[in-house]
Amino acid sequence: MSGPARFLILWALVGCGWTLESRGADDLPDPLAVVAHVAERLAAYYDRAQRLICTERSTVTPIDERWTMQGFARTVESELRVDIDAADGDALPEPRVRRRILKVNGREPRERDATGRAGCTDPPPLATEPLAFLLPSNRDRYRFTAVRRARERDRPALVIDFTSSRRGDPQLVEDELGHDDCFDWKGPLAVSGRLWVDAATHAVLRLEQHLAGPTDVRVPPALQRSYGFPLWLTIDRDDLWVSFAEVAFTGPPEVLLLPEAIESRTIVRSGLQSTRRTQVFSDYRRFLTGGKVIRAR
Repeated sequence: MSGPARFLILWALVGCGWTLESRGADDLPDPLAVVAHVAERLAAYYDRAQRLICTERSTVTPIDERWTMQGFARTVESELRVDIDAADGDALPEPRVRRRILKVNGREPRERDATGRAGCTDPPPLATEPLAFLLPSNRDRYRFTAVRRARERDRPALVIDFTSSRRGDPQLVEDELGHDDCFDWKGPLAVSGRLWVDAATHAVLRLEQHLAGPTDVRVPPALQRSYGFPLWLTIDRDDLWVSFAEVAFTGPPEVLLLPEAIESRTIVRSGLQSTRRTQVFSDYRRFLTGGKVIRAR
């Protein structure tokens, strides 16, 4: 491809080795029953999360189809918190991740970062929380097909397999924030994945999600004419790994399982830049009454 690389917006809000335990299938719980318990656990998690704040370090590296680095990485540090939208009736609240960018490649953010081409892969101010697909309002979009016993970080766990239940007709769109040479797609993609949860508490320990196979994204005529794109672009891979770790707080003492890291890789053909993103979460703090902030130990 001649000229500057064009980027795809890649954002979602990861992993240690795991082993399966061999047991009889008749003592395994029903996948839907497990997911229902996980959703109940999430409600308590989101209630606590909206009183937390942390530092997020996101590094995006351009890569080729062999995952070889193709340019300079861009690192963005942000202050991150979870906001909870009001829910109707008995529905669980809809969580959103809210960010305030603090540094870009070690410097203060500049005005041109908001719309310039270099800021295409910067995290957006507002994004979907990665576990929200487990809430009852979103679960009809997925099929939970099997449960297996495992160990994750030396603790008994259940592994739940899932796939998306709908195949969409994704379409390429320009960045809604106005970054140059920056694109996204609209419409669901067919995905499959695994969810690790604590066998006793059903707290989420790890999430893996992958594109079900190479997927064509339709390019509208206006973008074909403006950028010389073909009729279709192909996403070969779109992988996501999310890991959680225990974080201890004092005053009052409490231990929470919170996001530790996220890694994602997207490989795109036909004119868009493939990328690898690594996010690390640290310096968790808790807001208490009177504006007091307590850092995790």
